[in-house]
Amino acid sequence: MQVNALDHVNIITDRLDETAEFYRALLGLERRNGPPPLTPQNAQWMHDASGRPIIHINAVDCPRAYDREVQPGSLTGAIHHVALNCSGYDTVLERITAMRLDCQTNTVEAIGLRQIFTADPNNVLLELNFFGD
Repeated sequence: MQVNALDHVNIITDRLDETAEFYRALLGLERRNGPPPLTPQNAQWMHDASGRPIIHINAVDCPRAYDREVQPGSLTGAIHHVALNCSGYDTVLERITAMRLDCQTNTVEAIGLRQIFTADPNNVLLELNFFGD
């Protein structure tokens, strides 16, 4: 057994459309409806350029196979942040400025990594990693 890659991140929100638009505008992810029995009103999946649904956005009332209480907009429990391997550092910084988002940058010179930290509308901290970019 081995882990091949991170499959997706699930965000439960009371701001479905705003959250989907955030990920489209900032990261260029494509918004698509989740598969049935999910509906466009309770679930949107954000796909990367390869068509992988890497961020699942669910409304508070969306049915879940494993349900637990969550508080949209609160801290994400034991998960500190979600890290995404990205490209287009300058473009993302321009989008952050245009969207008037707070952010923090960091460089790890030893491994050729530039990072941008910002939060989505639900207070999910994103670590956007740009290797050699």
